[in-house]
Amino acid sequence: MKTIKGPAIFLAQFVDDQAPFNNLKSICEWMASVGYYGVQIPSWDARLIDLKKAAESQTYADEIKGIVNEAGLEITELSTHLQGQLVAVHPAYNELFDGFAPDNLKGDLKGKSAWATQQLKYAAKASKNLGLNAHATFSGALMWHTVYPWPQRPAGLVATGFSELAKRWTPILDVFEENGVDLCYELHPGEDLHDGVTFEMFLEKVNNHKRANILYDPSHFVLQCLDYLQFIDFYHERIKMFHVKDAEFNPTGKQGVYGGYQGWVDRAGRFRSLGDGQVDFSGIFSKLSQYDFDGWAVLEWECAIKHPEQGAIEGAQFIADHIIRVTDKAFDDFAGTGADENFNKKILGI
Repeated sequence: MKTIKGPAIFLAQFVDDQAPFNNLKSICEWMASVGYYGVQIPSWDARLIDLKKAAESQTYADEIKGIVNEAGLEITELSTHLQGQLVAVHPAYNELFDGFAPDNLKGDLKGKSAWATQQLKYAAKASKNLGLNAHATFSGALMWHTVYPWPQRPAGLVATGFSELAKRWTPILDVFEENGVDLCYELHPGEDLHDGVTFEMFLEKVNNHKRANILYDPSHFVLQCLDYLQFIDFYHERIKMFHVKDAEFNPTGKQGVYGGYQGWVDRAGRFRSLGDGQVDFSGIFSKLSQYDFDGWAVLEWECAIKHPEQGAIEGAQFIADHIIRVTDKAFDDFAGTGADENFNKKILGI
C-alpha cells in the first residue's frame, strides 16, 4: 500500500486580482505558509499559467515548475474543467458557456468545441512537460436536458449521445496516451458523466480507453444520494485523482435533490468547507489507502457560508489529520511462527 500524498489544494477558487492571490509565486507562498505541499493549477487562468506555452516550451514549463518548487510545493495536476465543458455543449446552453472561451468565439458552438479540443491536447503535452501523470477535466454534456425522462426519451437517444461524446473525446484521449497522462473526468451533475453508470457507458463507447479515468469527488455523490464509499469498491482501478470536498444533504418537506431553484445557502444539498458537512472522510481515506491509491489528496474548497481563507487554513490540517500512514507490517506479526512448509502440512493433516 502507498501513503496518499498531501495536503494539496486546487487554486481555482482562490485566484484573485488582489495580492497574494494574483500570481503563481505569491499564491503558492501563501498556500505553503498554511500547510500545503501541492497545488492543482487551473489552466485557463493566465495569472497562473500560459497553457499553450507550457505545451510548446519545455523551458517555460520548467520555469513554472521552478516557481512552485521554490515555494516548497509540487504541482499535483493541471485542470481544464472549463475547457472540457466546452468539448460537448447542447445548443440550449450555448450562450451560458460563452464566458468559458475567448471573446471572439461567443455564440459559436462549433468554434468553442474546436478551441476546447485543442486546449485539451495542449494540456496533455503541458502535463508531460511538467512531469505530471494525471489531469482533471469535465466531460461536457449533450444529454443533460434529458436527465429526467419527461417527456419520454426517444429510443436510442442515450446510445447516440454517448457515441457522439466518445467521438469527440477519443482523439483527445489518444493524445493523452501519447504523452503518458491519465485524463480524469470529475463526475459532476450537469455533465453527461455524473455517476458510475454514465462513466461505464462512456467507457464502453471509448473501447475501455486506458487513459479514461476518474477524478473522485464525494461531494457530488452526496448531493445525488449515491453510496460514495461503495463507489470506490467498484471503480478504484480507474480512480486516479481525488478532490477532498465536503457537502451535506438535508431534505425537507419542501425540497430535495433538485433544490427548488434556490441559491446555494438555501438548497437542501450544498457544498461545505471540510469538516462542516456530512462526508465520511475517514472511510474514504481508508478505502483509497486499502486500494493503493497513488495520488494526491487535493482540497477543492466550495462553501456558501465560510470565507475561503478560513476554509483553506482549516482544510490543510483536516487533510493532514486524515492521511493514513500505511503500515508495512501486520498487526499480529508478533504471534507469527514463521514459514515452514512441513509444519503447514502437519497443521493441515496432510
